Amino acid sequence: MQTIKELVELITLKKIEETIFEGQNYQAPWGRVFGGQVLAQSLHAAYQTVPEDRIAHSLHGYFILGGDLRYPIRYEVDTIRNGGSFTTRRVVAKQNGVAIFNMAASFQVKTDGVNHQFPMPNLIPPEKLTTSLEQVEEIKDLHPTAYKRLKAIQPKVFEFKPVEKFTTQLVENGSPFFNTWLKTSDATEISLPMQQQLLAYASDYNLLTTATLPHREELNKGETFYASLDHAIWFHRDFDITKWLLYSMDSPSASNSRGFARGSVYDRKGVLVASVAQEGLMRQSIQ
Repeated sequence: MQTIKELVELITLKKIEETIFEGQNYQAPWGRVFGGQVLAQSLHAAYQTVPEDRIAHSLHGYFILGGDLRYPIRYEVDTIRNGGSFTTRRVVAKQNGVAIFNMAASFQVKTDGVNHQFPMPNLIPPEKLTTSLEQVEEIKDLHPTAYKRLKAIQPKVFEFKPVEKFTTQLVENGSPFFNTWLKTSDATEISLPMQQQLLAYASDYNLLTTATLPHREELNKGETFYASLDHAIWFHRDFDITKWLLYSMDSPSASNSRGFARGSVYDRKGVLVASVAQEGLMRQSIQ
């Protein structure tokens, strides 16, 4: 995919029945369905069944099986509850009749209330940073194998500008912190529900990687299998993903072949617009 229009088309599902939808797959170079795609498409499916005055405020998803790129995904929505101000939905994603993902999502009518947040970290602004694609080019001769792999997986539809040199972090052990600016690669007018779906898609990039940073030298010695296990997002405030957002990530823990990571998403004014949490599998092959 090269443009946001193509990504929006991918996320937008075909309606099969009133609460059943079908989606196609991004042909991910790593050979499995991208977790961010399933998150975004599941949220899209849920949105098709809620009143127009409701906006998603949270979602909690579990990845059950790795998706097969060869088959479309069927999304079945359970309309659990329609309340006065909250609406609850459950989505099960299936391939060939087998569940590969399930998600609970909650939607709310916008209301006024008290307001506070943690401040945004004081970091280098995006104008002074190079893109992830440009950083990958810097290791072309020094680490040719890593260069080939990293270049293949860098998304074209989003522009990422890492604050830290992520190519160095993937080679040497370091602290479990990673910050990157992100926005869509082109400016297109996008509705708030689709903004949330695009952020859900992008939020799966770099998050589990943050949990690997203190262990790169050990993990790089052999084959390691990575897979998202669960993923949660809380949408706090409106945002514009066509403009720079800071995705500030950390990993408080890794144990039992699992890594846990969190992310805070801020706009350029320092407004906290979303929070993310994920646990993923980091299983080393037995030598």
